[in-house]
Amino acid sequence: MRRSRLLHFLVFMLPALFLILTFVVYPSLRTIILSFFDEEGHFTLENYKKVLSSRDTINPEGISRGEFPLGTLLHNAIWIAIHLPLTTFLGLILAVILRRTWGGNLLKTFIFFGMVMPMIVGGVMINFLFDANVGIVNAFLKIFGVHPRTWTAHPETALFSLILGSVWLWTGFSMTLYSAGLETIPKDYYEAAALDGAGPLTQFFRITLPLLKPITVVVMTMTLLWDLKIFDIVYVATQGGPGGASNVLAIQMYNYAFIEFDYGKAAVVAVLLTLFTVMAALPLVRSVGEES
Repeated sequence: MRRSRLLHFLVFMLPALFLILTFVVYPSLRTIILSFFDEEGHFTLENYKKVLSSRDTINPEGISRGEFPLGTLLHNAIWIAIHLPLTTFLGLILAVILRRTWGGNLLKTFIFFGMVMPMIVGGVMINFLFDANVGIVNAFLKIFGVHPRTWTAHPETALFSLILGSVWLWTGFSMTLYSAGLETIPKDYYEAAALDGAGPLTQFFRITLPLLKPITVVVMTMTLLWDLKIFDIVYVATQGGPGGASNVLAIQMYNYAFIEFDYGKAAVVAVLLTLFTVMAALPLVRSVGEES
């Protein structure tokens, strides 16, 4: 029986293990090794020195002046600092409000359109949204006397335009997860809380938020991963411009690999992205594991 179970286990697991080893483990290990060797195959830390000291990664002049570009590392940090809380908060609030709103499911469908839209199309849409002539953002701001401008074409606004556009594209994801999470909370909890005199806000902070913590961890982790590896929206909308003002780590990695053909430096950026992702995601996942 043990041999039979082991055989069944291997039959079902080997194809998946083969795919994981071939397309995940080997490329990852190969990338790490490549980052530590030069073109002649000698071990060196020069690739890391070049990337970390590059103005593409951290631009001291931009930081001192408070002007873009600041460097891809800081651009990704700004992206996370704005996009992560906004999409998490908006997704939660929309899920709660639309849960018992007439036509809520239809509104959720429209909001989720941004998520199912190809991100390349999303990048084109962001350009249109912030265009000086046909953009809906400028049409709205014109009501308040703001002079129209193409927001993605100016260094001081390009990055923030892309971030706000990505909030529109990604909020549907967090809203959908929170909507599913709300359905798992027994209604008895809310009925008992109402009998005890708890109002909507008390129920939200005492019942809804604590019970949705596992969903929040998933939303934050997935959003963080998306923010760190953001590429297609930026590439289509601005290609990291103007003047590198909206450049991010994934675009920097692409430029090193396929524009400069410096695969060692591209591998360094890939390793850094992986480290940042693991460092940021582990505390979130561990916090749920400790409470479960």
